[in-house]
Amino acid sequence: MTASDTPLAQRAGILCNDAQFQRFAAARSGLEDGQFSSSAAAEFLRTFCRIESRRALDTDEKARARFSVLTTEFDAWTGRIATHR
Repeated sequence: MTASDTPLAQRAGILCNDAQFQRFAAARSGLEDGQFSSSAAAEFLRTFCRIESRRALDTDEKARARFSVLTTEFDAWTGRIATHR
């Protein structure tokens, strides 16, 4: 099974356990040097994607699109992809 075969809900769970994503979520929430726990990062993700459960990512097209935006913004924040200047 490749990453693209993994259900989005599962990928979101893995992401929320990533320390770098937790720092990103904290920064996006206005905490300069803060770090979120995995549960706080999950709450940030649910709020951003406008869902009550990460399981909705597997069935809700709009939530899926918002998750894609979020992961793109995270990748830009980490420097994995270039950003517009």
